[in-house]
Amino acid sequence: MQESPLLTIALLAGLCAICQWLAWRLKQPSIVFLLMAGLLVGPVLGVLDPKESFGDALFPFVSIAVAIILFEGGLTLKFSDIKGHGAVVTRLISLGVVVTWLLLTVTVHFIFSLSWQISFVFGSIAVVSGPTVIKPLLRTVRPSDKIGHLLHWEGILIDPVGVFLALLVFEYVLLDQPGLAATKIAIILAKLVGTGLLLGVTAGWAAESVLRRYLVPDFLKNVLTLMFVVIVFALSETVQHESGLLAVTVMGVWLANARGLHIHEILHFKENLTVLLISTLFILLAARLDLSNLPFFVGGVIILILIAQFIIRPINVWLCTLGSELTTRERLFIGWIAPRGIVAAAVSSLFALRLEEVGVPQTEYLVPLTFSLIIGTVVIQSFTAKRLADRLGISNPEPNGVLIHGVNGMSLTIATALREHSIKVQFSDASWSSVRRARQSGFEAYHGNPSSGHAEENLDLQGIGKLLALSTNKDANALTSIHFRSEFGSNSVFTLESASDDEAFERFDIANRHRANALFDESLNYARLKRQVKEGEVVHITIPETDDDTQGPASEILEDDLKMFAVSKDRKLYVYGAAQSITPKPGWTVVVLRPTKQA
Repeated sequence: MQESPLLTIALLAGLCAICQWLAWRLKQPSIVFLLMAGLLVGPVLGVLDPKESFGDALFPFVSIAVAIILFEGGLTLKFSDIKGHGAVVTRLISLGVVVTWLLLTVTVHFIFSLSWQISFVFGSIAVVSGPTVIKPLLRTVRPSDKIGHLLHWEGILIDPVGVFLALLVFEYVLLDQPGLAATKIAIILAKLVGTGLLLGVTAGWAAESVLRRYLVPDFLKNVLTLMFVVIVFALSETVQHESGLLAVTVMGVWLANARGLHIHEILHFKENLTVLLISTLFILLAARLDLSNLPFFVGGVIILILIAQFIIRPINVWLCTLGSELTTRERLFIGWIAPRGIVAAAVSSLFALRLEEVGVPQTEYLVPLTFSLIIGTVVIQSFTAKRLADRLGISNPEPNGVLIHGVNGMSLTIATALREHSIKVQFSDASWSSVRRARQSGFEAYHGNPSSGHAEENLDLQGIGKLLALSTNKDANALTSIHFRSEFGSNSVFTLESASDDEAFERFDIANRHRANALFDESLNYARLKRQVKEGEVVHITIPETDDDTQGPASEILEDDLKMFAVSKDRKLYVYGAAQSITPKPGWTVVVLRPTKQA
């Protein structure tokens, strides 16, 4: 029975949504679940056949999707982030690539008895890590900023470098006259680098000029930028095959480092699009795998993964970090992180088809070996990186702290209650006298607008994971809430000023439309909470660790108590809000605001 393209797309959409939700729920990189889903619906159950469903359009789609992913990665590469560590990154994407390529080539040649041709091709493909796996891993692990920036830059820049290396090796394998190989390879390399750099810089300058002069309306900015990326990639590929990835990456880096250019909206749009593209690509490419040869070399695959993880990557990092300011612990962690990603999967699939067309032997092993290395490195590092970072002491603190916007008597009372449970509190306020008041009370306080560009560079949010917008200015609260939704998530941003059924209020109140979660209770506004704080007292109630219901929380928490926070036994903070449902467990502490008359 012929597959329905509409049902195939619906199946992909459903699988993408389920895998991403599972990754969020279980706090693991999504690639693990995406690859499992692709293998399940593809070679295991035979429900999805990408080649039959999409035909010749599959690999052009893969190429454009990877280009968009790399452009989005380039938009996040700011030179200021890598200041002081540029030499390490440069070595990792030059010397490190060569070392990894040669060691992987020798490894697969002797383990699987592959020809040197296929071994060299595999080694060149498998050198890349890539942003599709590095970014989710870093988001879960949260290493120190220095290590995070270094691994992020390596993940972005190594993709086009790896693709160029793979192309050169691929062209060498296809050459019929080995004596001409060096000359031809030199010409190809010059064309690749020249075309990619020229078109990338030109495109970046053109896009910057258009955005600076406001020649594009805001509602078209994201869409036209996306179209421009596709056009630049296609043009570069037409001029010189495989130069498109470099062109779009350079374009993204140019825009990211253009002074005074605001690209937050574009970056946010591209991040959402990238999640969709990565999810779709992993499922499609995993569904194309042929597992018929897997039983014959599963033992060799395990050896390959172990050598890549425990020998090749550490040697690579040790050589590339000699003489750097990185500590031994930091070098150990970097030497552990090198998961393979979507670029390796896409390039191996594409090269396998072309090599099969010209009759190169043993080509059928290329894709299964690449995907085996992807799965092995991702699984090992996903489940061990967080523990290793914690053990080495190079991870940022758990984002359990609170940023409070607005210094006043009410917010200081709330902050004091949080401090009693060792919850980190950071204030921000535009008034210098208010900031001084917070600092005199022993709290860290930032003087300025937390939504400003200055705050992005100077407001320390390490360990901060929630926002309480408690300023007397409700519009400032709304602006701050909007700004930090993408940083903390909508469920971790709280403010006052409840909605109203009054039509005039709905039509004219700006803050009401853009407000965050209602803090503590939906009926509270600033004046009401201020009065309750003034007329009440903060009470800390610990839930008894007993099965006797008569001594449970019902006998401790009174009906008129305003529940504010719950703190678990391991000091994790839960904020009560109108949309939050929190069930305290034995050993937890609930912080309430109790009217004085019932104290």
